[in-house]
Amino acid sequence: MRHSCQRFERVENRRRWLQNSACGFGALAFHAFADEVARATGAGSVLPHHSPRARRVLFLFMHGGVSQVDSFDPKPALRKWHGKPLPIRGLDRLDIELQDGAGYGKVLDSPWRFRQHGQSGAWFSELWPQLAKHADDLCFIRSMHTRGTSHGQAVSMIHTGDDNLLRPSVGAWVSYGLGTENENLPGFVSVTPPAGHGGTRNYGAAFLPIHHQATTLGHSASKTSEATIEFLESGERHPGDQQRQMELLQMLNRKHLNQVQDSRIEGVIRSFETAARMQGVAPQLIDISSETAATRELYGLNRPETADFGHRCLLARRFCEAGVRYVQVSTPYVWDQHGGLQKGHTKNALSTDLPIAGLLTDLKQRGLLEDTLVVWGTEFGRTPVAEGKDGRDHNPAGFTIWLSGGGVRAGYSHGATDEFGYFAQENKVHMHDLHATILHLLGINHQQLTYRSAGRDFRLTDVYGNVVHEVLA
Repeated sequence: MRHSCQRFERVENRRRWLQNSACGFGALAFHAFADEVARATGAGSVLPHHSPRARRVLFLFMHGGVSQVDSFDPKPALRKWHGKPLPIRGLDRLDIELQDGAGYGKVLDSPWRFRQHGQSGAWFSELWPQLAKHADDLCFIRSMHTRGTSHGQAVSMIHTGDDNLLRPSVGAWVSYGLGTENENLPGFVSVTPPAGHGGTRNYGAAFLPIHHQATTLGHSASKTSEATIEFLESGERHPGDQQRQMELLQMLNRKHLNQVQDSRIEGVIRSFETAARMQGVAPQLIDISSETAATRELYGLNRPETADFGHRCLLARRFCEAGVRYVQVSTPYVWDQHGGLQKGHTKNALSTDLPIAGLLTDLKQRGLLEDTLVVWGTEFGRTPVAEGKDGRDHNPAGFTIWLSGGGVRAGYSHGATDEFGYFAQENKVHMHDLHATILHLLGINHQQLTYRSAGRDFRLTDVYGNVVHEVLA
């Protein structure tokens, strides 16, 4: 058996020959060839299952649980019933998952007023004055629901599609299915990933080949200006010494691979090869000193309240532009306002509103928004009833996320919660449905992207999930 690098080159050359001859062989030639490429590269397929609308995903994760009724889902009933017991009976008999005792408090009105923006008339609270300028670029899903009333469960659910078991992250599935557009960079990068509530599992590969897990920069609580890719720089004084060490290490790895035939070793080999190539590319991507003053202002890098998250968003754009398939950006664990809702959400929105608006503007003016799917999401929403004096509890039964670019229907709002914003009621969208839709926009059939482990075929959406066709452009 030839070692993995030789086999990869042989398969890649044949794939390119088939691609150049596609008009004569047709699409079946590619799909018939997919299994061999999967064995050589660890990828799920050599081509998308259907014509993709997006080439990459940029996931903006708002860690902690953003309140939908204070952000994008106005509910006049909250003002009418403020301070009174929630007039909904039988919540425990509905097919929804709620916190213990949820629904038995007093209604809490939103301290922020809402206005409609853009030609689409999308609703935004006062928390999002800059993002509201992009109302006609956004596609809202106001009927999200998920599994897990605790942060650990729900964070795992949005990142991996499972609230309990160890499963590959969404980014790892995308990397496995499509590979990377730039051989000098990984297919999946996580900028300041969540340090808690699952930690590495939120960007890990689980049973997929190890090179599909994310390459990370710092963690969500670290200063972005100080975040680096660990071990990117060699400690060797002379480049030749590192090259010789690399050759020896890979020779030993391939010898061991030939003996045990373990795909995980093949993944390690590929990871080392990618890491070596990254040394010549990644430092320049992380260094933003070449960005213009106008760009720095666009992302809010000159303002103390927006500088850190703006830096994260700018790095995300640079990685997208360089060909990374899936880029994940996380906020610190700050949106969890069980108390001090007004103070907490005001501070958090102030730090993210301008940078996210700047990111959308930058992507659009560079022509990247057309084929970049931006996903803004949080693990769950908040209750319409008060916790304590001025807080809201966890609410996985109904919340809002939004999408932009990458083939989604701009200026559109899908689904609705009940009159208090408590639970998804109209055109309900489960987290599995969101994942199926993301893969669909990338040209992947979520039912066909599978990986066999422990004697069964696994997929991101398990045995669930439906593409939300209404949100497609």
